[in-house]
Amino acid sequence: MIGRDLRRRAGAVLGVLGTSFACATASLAVSGTSLAAQPTDAAALDEVVRSLGVTTRVLMIAAHPDDEDTQLLTWLARARGVETAYLSLTRGDGGQNLIGNELGEALGAIRTEELLAARRIDGARQFFTRAYDFGFSKTPTETFTHWPRDTVFGDVLRVVRSFRPHVIIAVFSGTPRDGHGHHQVSGLLARQAYEESGDTVRYAAATYGAPWTVAKFYRAARFRAGDASLTFDVGGYSPLRGRGYAELAGESRSQHKSQGFGVLQRKGSVPDYVLREATRVNSDVDAKAERDLFDGISTGWARLRGALGEAAADSMQRAAEALRERIDFRAPWPAVRAFVETFDRVTATATCAPRSPSCDDLRATLAGARARRDQLLAIASGLALEATVSRGILATGDTLVAQVTLHNRGVVPLRWRGLRADGRVAVQAMLADTTVAPGASVTRAVRLRATGEDGPWWRRTTRDADWWREAIGASTSTADGWSLVDDEREGTSRLIAQVEWSGGTSVAAEIAGPVVHRFADPVKGDQQRALMAATPVSLTMERAAAYVRAQQPIARTIRVTLRSTRADTLRGRVELQLPAGLSAPNAASAVLLPPGAVRTLEFEIRGTLTPGAYTISAAAVVTGGDGVEHRIAHGFDRIDYDHIRPLHLRRPASLTLTSVELAGPAGASIGYIAGVGDNVRPMLEDLGYRVTTLDPAQLGREPLRRFSAVVVGPRAYEAHPALLANADRLLEYARDGGTLVVQYGQYEMTTPGVMPYPVTIARPHDRVTEEEAAVTVLRPEHPVLTTPNRLSSVDWSGWVQERALYMPRTFDARYTPLVSMQDAGEDARTSGILVAPVGRGVYVYSTLAFFRQLPAGHPGAARLFANLLSTTPRRVMRTVP
Repeated sequence: MIGRDLRRRAGAVLGVLGTSFACATASLAVSGTSLAAQPTDAAALDEVVRSLGVTTRVLMIAAHPDDEDTQLLTWLARARGVETAYLSLTRGDGGQNLIGNELGEALGAIRTEELLAARRIDGARQFFTRAYDFGFSKTPTETFTHWPRDTVFGDVLRVVRSFRPHVIIAVFSGTPRDGHGHHQVSGLLARQAYEESGDTVRYAAATYGAPWTVAKFYRAARFRAGDASLTFDVGGYSPLRGRGYAELAGESRSQHKSQGFGVLQRKGSVPDYVLREATRVNSDVDAKAERDLFDGISTGWARLRGALGEAAADSMQRAAEALRERIDFRAPWPAVRAFVETFDRVTATATCAPRSPSCDDLRATLAGARARRDQLLAIASGLALEATVSRGILATGDTLVAQVTLHNRGVVPLRWRGLRADGRVAVQAMLADTTVAPGASVTRAVRLRATGEDGPWWRRTTRDADWWREAIGASTSTADGWSLVDDEREGTSRLIAQVEWSGGTSVAAEIAGPVVHRFADPVKGDQQRALMAATPVSLTMERAAAYVRAQQPIARTIRVTLRSTRADTLRGRVELQLPAGLSAPNAASAVLLPPGAVRTLEFEIRGTLTPGAYTISAAAVVTGGDGVEHRIAHGFDRIDYDHIRPLHLRRPASLTLTSVELAGPAGASIGYIAGVGDNVRPMLEDLGYRVTTLDPAQLGREPLRRFSAVVVGPRAYEAHPALLANADRLLEYARDGGTLVVQYGQYEMTTPGVMPYPVTIARPHDRVTEEEAAVTVLRPEHPVLTTPNRLSSVDWSGWVQERALYMPRTFDARYTPLVSMQDAGEDARTSGILVAPVGRGVYVYSTLAFFRQLPAGHPGAARLFANLLSTTPRRVMRTVP
C-alpha cells in the first residue's frame, strides 16, 4: 500500500457518417494564428490539390512521443498526399524533461502538445490509447502487468477501425531487440491489430467500431537497412516550399524539445526503409520486388467504384485531375469552385450497403476528403476568422465579449450565415445574416459564456494506476460504432462561422478560429494566447509535497495562492484543514478579490508529527456580485513554452507532508547545481539544509569551501556546457577536503575530467527499473549507510517508478560500491552508489533516481540522501581497506 500510494502521489505531482452521405457544411480549420495554424501558402495549396486524387490511409504505431519515423510521416502526408496518422500508445509521462521540472502527468501533457506541434508541421494526424507511461520496462511481460493486454489492444483496435488504414507500419519489431518493453508491446499489438481488426466475434462492432481489414503490414527498418524489402527517398524537394521534405521532417522532429530531440534539417536524398511482413494483396509478388508501399492497392477513386458507383467514382477522379491541371495558384478560386461543386454533387447522393468493407472504406475516404475540401476552400477563398478577447481566462458561468471578425480576402462575395462555438465556451446570441464583399472585413461583438474548465481532456477523471479512465472516444449509433477524440480540437476553444458562396450551385462551409487574447510583445511581436475557461477562483498550494523532521518542533509557513478569474469582486474566506498534531492561529482567513486579482495568504503552522504521510488541504468559499456562493478546493498550474500551446493543469489545493525520522545536522550549508527535471533542492531545504544554488558559469569565482557539501543535480553536465568546462573546479573542491555528491548523468560522465576516476556506460545503458527490486548491501557498516541514519530494508521499500538508471558497467577500483541490485533475470549491478576518496576529500556518485523519490516524499530516499551529504572524508577513510 505504501508503494502504491507513493506512486499515485508522484503521478499527481509530478466525423461520423451514416449509410447516406448527404453533403453537410464543411469546417475550415484555419485559425490565422500561431496557436495551431496550418500553412495557407501556395505550397500548402499544391499539397491539398494533389492529395484530393489520393484515397489511401497509413497508420504508424509505436509506444511514445518521439518514437515515430517523422521523415516517413512527412513524406507520405506532404509529398504523397496520403492520409497519414501516428498512434502513440502513451503520452510519454514516464520520461525525463530537458526544458523544465515537470514530470509525470504534467510531462505527459507537454509531450502530447509536442506531438501535436510536430503533426501540424508534417501533416499527419495524432492518436493515443489510454495507457499511462509508468516508466522504463524491459519486457512485454512486465509491461502487461501494468497495462492489461485486452484493454490496451482494445484502444488500438478502436483507432484502427475508426481511421481504417490500408497500411499499418509498426516502428518496432515486437522482439527483445527493441529494448524497452513498451516498444516491444507496440510492435506486438500493431501486428495483432493487422490480424484481428476484422474479427467481430471477439471484438463486437458496437464496442470497437465496424470491422476493418488492413491490406498490408510493414515494419520500419531504418536501423537495419539490410532487412528492408522496400527503400524510398523521403528527402524529395518541393519547389513551392523551397525545402526538401526531410528538412520539413527535421523541423517536426525538433518539436520534441522536452526530450532533447532537436535534429539537423537534412537536404538532398534521404533513404528510408520498411520491411513487408504480411499482406492480403499482391501476395504473389515477392516483397523485395515491390516498388511502392501501395503495390496491389488502388490509390485513387477507382478503388471505390463498388461503393460509390462507377460513374461517381470516375467523376471524382476526373475532377481531382482537372483541378490539378487547371488551377492557377495566383487565382485559384475558379478551379477550386468547379471541383467543390462536383465533390458536393457526388457525395450528396452517395449511398452504399451498411457494414460492408467497401462502404466502410468509402466512409473513411469521404471523411478525409471533406477535410481536404475544407482546407482547399479556406486557402483559395482567403477567408480568415479572428476572435479576440480582452483577457486570457474566463470563469465558468461568467461571460465575456469577443470581437469576431470575418475577413473575405477572396474575389467573390459571400454570406455570413451564423456562428457557433466549440470547446469550453458557448455563444449566447445568434448573428444576423450578413454579406461580406470581396476585400472586406465584418466585425461583430459576441458575448461568450464559459461552460466548463479547460485542461487536458484525459485528466477530467482520475487515473487508475497506469491507465486513464477517460475513454479515447465514444460509441455511436451509426455503423461506424466509434468516434475518436481529437486532441488537436480539444486543446482550444473555437468559434465557427457558417458561410456560403452563391452563384450557380451554392457552396457552403464553416470556418473556425480560436478565441484568443492578443497583444504585442516588444520582442516577440504578435502574441496570441488561447482563451482558457477556469473555475471562478484558482486555489493552489505553493507546493504539492514537502518534508518535515519527525518528532521535532515544526515551524512552517504554508502559502496558499488565490487567482480570481471573475470580472467582478469576490468576497469570502479560505479555510485550512490540518492533520492532528498541527495547528495554525489563522486557519481561516478572510479574503477580498477584485477582478483578476492574485492574492497569496500565509498560514503559520506549528506542532509536531510522528513519522508518516499527512495531508494539509485548503478550500475557498467565495461569493460574487450575483450572490452565488462557490466552494473551491482546487486550482490550476499554467505550463507555457513557446513551442506548444499553453496548458492549464488542474490540481487539488493540498500538500502531502512526509514526516521522516532523520538524524543529522540541521542548518548545514549546501551548494547545489540544478540538473534536468530537478525538484530536489526544495526537498533538501525542507529537511533543514541551507541550500545555495550555484551558477555553473561562475564556479571559478565561487568560494566553495564555505559549503559542507556540493551537490550536482541529475544530468547537470549535459544541461550546462559551462559545468563541463568547470568540472575540474568541482574536483578541486573535493581534493581540498570537500564532499562532492553527484547525481546520475548520461554518457557525458565518461568524458575525461568529469569524474575523478574513469567509468564506462554500456549502450544501451544498465538500469534497474523494478522499483521494488531487492537491494543487497555490500558494505553494511559504511558511513553512507549508517551515519547519521542507519538504513534498513524499510528505507528501500515503496520507491517510485525505478531504482537506478545509466549505471556504469565498469568503474575504477578506487570507487567503493555500496549496494547491489538487479531486475528479475538479470545480472546484479553494483554502481547505484559509488564512493571514492579524492585528495583530502570525498566523491560520491549515485545513479539512484533521487529526482523521482524526493519529490514523491519517500522517507527512505530522504534518509539516504542526508547520509550522502554527511559523508565526510574522515569517515570514508576509516572504511578504506
